Amino acid sequence: MTYRRAWIALLIFTAVIINYMDRIALSVASKQIAAEFGFSPVQMGYLFSCFLWTYVICLIPIGLLVERVGAKRMVGGGIAIWSAATALTAATTGFASILAARLVMGASEATTFPACGRVIRDWFPARERGLVTTLFNGGSSAGPALGALVVAALVSAFDWRTAFVALGLVGFVWLAFWMKFYAEPEKANWLPDAERSKVISERNGDAKASASADPAPSSLGYLLSQRSVWGLVLTQACLVYTAYLFLTWLPTYLQSTRELSTMNTGYLTAIPYMVTMVLSLIIARLSDRALSAESIRSGQRREQDSRRQQRHRGNENAPLAGELWQLLVVLTIVLTGSTTGAGLNFTLASDLLRNPRDVSRVIAITAFGGNFFGLIAPIITGYVVAGTGGYTWAFRIAAALLVCGALATLLMTRKPIEPQNAAT
Repeated sequence: MTYRRAWIALLIFTAVIINYMDRIALSVASKQIAAEFGFSPVQMGYLFSCFLWTYVICLIPIGLLVERVGAKRMVGGGIAIWSAATALTAATTGFASILAARLVMGASEATTFPACGRVIRDWFPARERGLVTTLFNGGSSAGPALGALVVAALVSAFDWRTAFVALGLVGFVWLAFWMKFYAEPEKANWLPDAERSKVISERNGDAKASASADPAPSSLGYLLSQRSVWGLVLTQACLVYTAYLFLTWLPTYLQSTRELSTMNTGYLTAIPYMVTMVLSLIIARLSDRALSAESIRSGQRREQDSRRQQRHRGNENAPLAGELWQLLVVLTIVLTGSTTGAGLNFTLASDLLRNPRDVSRVIAITAFGGNFFGLIAPIITGYVVAGTGGYTWAFRIAAALLVCGALATLLMTRKPIEPQNAAT
């Protein structure tokens, strides 16, 4: 049996890498940008956060549009716009213009997770979804790691404006591959017939389920009335708060508390993110192998997700690490917990949904909740740092939220999400 569907996994994984490279670019270049324009920590906190304002606003509308527009056009259009916005950041002249570029970038990046959630449901058997979803979400670790190195190198060798132009060009190269090669498995002429049959028969968990017609998508109101949906949202919110605390403030934290150069900051930011990606894939593969098709459909992934969130809590210890290697260990543990937890939470959403046409909608709702907390994380951290003169309480807040996320997973996602409408 061939495994050419791995090319789809690679495409959506690299899309998220580019997405997060563009997000972290401002963080890595923040020292030079703040110095050039005279920005305060509070102003930088707003700039770190602002792309999430439009990202959050656009998530649910985009999730509702995926079924109508199609995943191919949604993802392709999104990366075209956000890559252009990233490149045009190089032409900004102050706070207002940087803010505007980040707002456009955020709105267009909102296409990735809802549309690719549907891609995963269409292209991969149920017992592969944990690994593929975690690989896809692992781009949120690989992207900052690669972005930290690339942006730091470009800033050190040239300037911060060159870095933003280069990142924008990378997005357009990816777009060319996406438009040429992506299609639904039923229409992909490069997919062997035997593999096509396997994907179609097993993507909903079993052949019987796959053979029936999918009901119409459920309404937003119906989905929001489901307790399990709120459990997914709260879990994602607590996990993403921690993820964005590190994504936006980690380079500044390293530079201000460890007195590191831009290039050394890039290296030390990249290490925990790269290790996190590898560990997350191992954990996700073990999760898939440990679960039967029936346990996947009943949502048994929740226990694994909850335990891992609890085990990887440790943000509050970051300021106590005396040596750099100790700090890297703490950061890796925390990032592994938040990244793996977020990936498995998206997988749990797909596991719980009985109607594949609801996937992009619930992924959008879940991502909305997560990124609302992600939106406030950089701002709260900016005020905490300005008010206390340090990062201790910023890390403690994130640690407390990880405990809340584990409880939400365990207690609120116990019921499958049935279709609102009967199959026709």
